[in-house]
Amino acid sequence: MGFTEAVRTVLMQKYATFSGRASRSEYWWFMLFCLLVLFVFGVLAGGLIMSGSATPVEALAVIGGLFILTILLPLISLQVRRFHDRNISGWWYLALIVLGMVPTIGSVSGLAITALSVLRGTDGPNRFGPDPLRPDTRAEVFA
Repeated sequence: MGFTEAVRTVLMQKYATFSGRASRSEYWWFMLFCLLVLFVFGVLAGGLIMSGSATPVEALAVIGGLFILTILLPLISLQVRRFHDRNISGWWYLALIVLGMVPTIGSVSGLAITALSVLRGTDGPNRFGPDPLRPDTRAEVFA
């Protein structure tokens, strides 16, 4: 899956789809898209601040706020589907987010989410659906 296909899949086809699985390529291409958009918004906010037409808080709130609100639901659904690819329930993502709010273990929670996102998904179908890399393969139960 390429950059444009990943962005189109997450934003149009699976905007709020919490079932199924997401491949690493879908996940990381979409993360790159978010990073690039936030970078552009940061440059625009910097321009507004330097021109004196807005305070830093106003510039970031207006420029980044709408993007964050728009992208929040697809980001959560993508992360849940990425956990599903590892054969882990999406409820663990919620648990890690809640743990991330605790100051002493927040960074460990973020590292756990990143590590689970980097690791390869389970081969073949699992309890959350077919393998996104090979959707036609069947599990050999009695092999």
